[in-house]
Amino acid sequence: MTPRVGFGYDIHRLEPGRRLIIGGTYIPWDKGCAGHSDGDPLIHAICDAMFGASGTGDIGTHFPDSSPEFKNIDSRILLKRASVIVAEAGYRIIQSDSTVCLEKPKIASYIPLMIKEIAGILSLNESQVSVKAKTGETIGFVGREEGVAAYAVVVLEKLF
Repeated sequence: MTPRVGFGYDIHRLEPGRRLIIGGTYIPWDKGCAGHSDGDPLIHAICDAMFGASGTGDIGTHFPDSSPEFKNIDSRILLKRASVIVAEAGYRIIQSDSTVCLEKPKIASYIPLMIKEIAGILSLNESQVSVKAKTGETIGFVGREEGVAAYAVVVLEKLF
């Protein structure tokens, strides 16, 4: 079978008074991601990569921010629903590789938890999920601590 590759990207503004959730993992900090859902940019990027690889639209198509159903929803629920949509389209996830861009806080110690969470939701081995972290080197919105960006690539294979 020929593998299919999808790319996902998400960005969220950082705001005081919000919980910082990345990769389904709570990270104690004085700011969190603004968003209609819990604002998890990593999971949102992975969902978009999955939808792109399977040709099933994008996160806004399936989970619109205009819908009250998704207000403050845990993005882990969205990732699980995305995996069902992708499976119903006839695909299986082979690998996910992602990068989170965030100046502060440093998140390296949380990456194993993120990998475990994402792998569990997607029924993958942890070796099939990669999460990396980068700073903005004090440049741009990430470097000024105004927001978080996440990039993801997902590889799928056709089941039927």
